[in-house]
Amino acid sequence: MGAGGRMTEKEREKQEQLARATGGAALQRSPVEKPPFTVGQIKKAIPPHCFERSVLKSFSYVVHDLIIAAALLYFALAIIPALPSPLHYAAWPLYWIAQGCVCTGVWVIAHECGHHAFSDYQLLDDIVGLVLHSSLMVPYFSWKYSHRRHHSNTGSLERDEVFVPKKKEALAWYTPYVYNNPVGRLVHIVVQLTLGWPLYLATNASGRPYPRFACHFDPYGPIYNDWERAQIFISDAGVMAVSFGLYKLAATFGFWWVVRVYAVPLLIVNAWLVLITYLQHTHPALPHYDSTEWDWLRGALATMDRDYGILNRVFHDITDTHVAHHLFSTMPHYHAMEATKAIKPILGEYYQFDPTPVAKATWREARECIYVEPENRKGIFWYNKKF
Repeated sequence: MGAGGRMTEKEREKQEQLARATGGAALQRSPVEKPPFTVGQIKKAIPPHCFERSVLKSFSYVVHDLIIAAALLYFALAIIPALPSPLHYAAWPLYWIAQGCVCTGVWVIAHECGHHAFSDYQLLDDIVGLVLHSSLMVPYFSWKYSHRRHHSNTGSLERDEVFVPKKKEALAWYTPYVYNNPVGRLVHIVVQLTLGWPLYLATNASGRPYPRFACHFDPYGPIYNDWERAQIFISDAGVMAVSFGLYKLAATFGFWWVVRVYAVPLLIVNAWLVLITYLQHTHPALPHYDSTEWDWLRGALATMDRDYGILNRVFHDITDTHVAHHLFSTMPHYHAMEATKAIKPILGEYYQFDPTPVAKATWREARECIYVEPENRKGIFWYNKKF
């Protein structure tokens, strides 16, 4: 900003480019100056009860989601096979989509356990999170610790843990051929949604660079410190136990039975997880910082709330209250919307929300957000697509 908060000519030009990139939406770039408020002032604006965690209320959401998942499973096992042939083939995709969405909600509750937002009891949170995440083939403690570091370093080009954008000079030679044509862009999106999550867990794809190979299943990998390693073994044991259970089911009912009933909904869970995280942290209006400029508060504010329609509730509002979540990650999800409404007046222009439909936003971000580079101010990086 120029003196007195006025835009310079170059800033005005960039703002017009952003408006065109977002389809004309009146969405301004996030301010990059140090905020005129503190975390303490933001917290004071939130009603105190929003920070209270209830075991009964938290478990009510677990029971709610599991009952729906069980009903859908009954539909798949008892009703679909009895349907006549044309309906039979149409019913399976409906089951996959519905079960995938519901189980994404289960995933979110396990994620909340990892943040100690489920209850006041850390052991209870870890037990619930371990069971729920393991059932979805997620190494609970492994992800809990890497995700905690993501929250500690959001927006940092050197230390953030997930969807860390690359600088132009670090791009592969083939990047323009992938992103600058619709077919390549579509292939990239499909690969990211289908393989992105397992590749992140197995190879740290899209994560920060480490001095050696990093894997969420490796207790001795560079992601973890000495006191975390024992819990990584527990995470691996949880995933192996579920894998063995799936093997026994396949031996009893057949491989394709497991694929239809479990694997396809799991692919949808993984796709939602990647898409939600990608859209929360990838947007032309969001800055990234190097070590000369980064601080925790500006990094936490460099995230985007989105609108997924009815799925906001299915996903326990992780989609449309993510800014508040990054500021206060131990707050339970059932208070996050009230907290979001309370902090908006304090955050002002620092609060970012984009109502663009999800499919349109995914295509736009894949087109516009290819790499980052500094503009007027060294140390502050913005997305760009020009080659």
